[in-house]
Amino acid sequence: MTVGELAERAERILVEVERAVVGKRDALELVLLGLLADGHVLIEDFPGLAKTLIARAYAQVTSIGFTRIQFTPDLMPSDVTGSSIFNQRESDFEFRPGPIFTNLLLADEINRAPPKTQAALLEAMQERQVTIEGTTRPLARPFLVLGTQNPIEYEGTYPLPEAQLDRFLLRIGVGYPAREEEWDVLERRLERAADEIELEPVVGRDELLEMQQAVEQVHVDRSVGLYMVDLVAATRTASGVQVGASPRGSLALLKLSRCRAALDARDYATPDDVKSVAVPALSHRLSLRPELWVQRLRPDDIVLELLDRVPTPKAEPEPEPAAE
Repeated sequence: MTVGELAERAERILVEVERAVVGKRDALELVLLGLLADGHVLIEDFPGLAKTLIARAYAQVTSIGFTRIQFTPDLMPSDVTGSSIFNQRESDFEFRPGPIFTNLLLADEINRAPPKTQAALLEAMQERQVTIEGTTRPLARPFLVLGTQNPIEYEGTYPLPEAQLDRFLLRIGVGYPAREEEWDVLERRLERAADEIELEPVVGRDELLEMQQAVEQVHVDRSVGLYMVDLVAATRTASGVQVGASPRGSLALLKLSRCRAALDARDYATPDDVKSVAVPALSHRLSLRPELWVQRLRPDDIVLELLDRVPTPKAEPEPEPAAE
């Protein structure tokens, strides 16, 4: 598959998903970037802003396996990974796989489960495998965790530790729709005379894996790569930052920048691609000093400030086509 074919299929996916999620092209593109980069996405926003709908919509249009786990304080690790059950007929234990054995896992309100249960996702998110009772079981590709959490409700929650936040390739918000967009939601509901909307499959699992592989054709010039490195390094020395982004942040910028270029049908990444994904890729990897929270400064503000401060490399001239 070429980069051009990838861009064409990606546009068809977005158009179909937008039948269900109205007026949120930027957020939908970021989720698609996570899917193409084979990474995990954390959606942090208020209730009722289509977080669950986005996950279901992408599962439908890509024809991949989908499961949803409602994280609660009494959820056990075995409820996520599965466990061995004694089979009386066979007089032996047999493994019953948990909901983590899927392609797209919606971890709804992931911060409501205790740390022990949250940690059940760590190995799966990083190594695409699950170890249960000494046996390691690989997860089918693609495997994407889409986690959601409410940014204003903290009673009875367990904030994700930095190590787990770092496993998410990017963190995004959805935001409230504009006036006309919200009326469009109501109008579409009136037209279809039903709450649920069925989306048509656009690509299959194998084709999605081909799209992920096609991203590897996107070239990253050394100057653009060093810009990513400098941007991430600047987070470690920024004023008010306690802990900056690790090399995993640099890799996130690399993956997302290439996917961003591929969506535009380009086989080379530019500094603008890096800038467009820097905030969702890096902000959740920063730990701020307490005094910045008092000043109501957010990690997003720090990354935006660094984008203005870190020198942008000059654009390289495009190579001329070879003579026939």
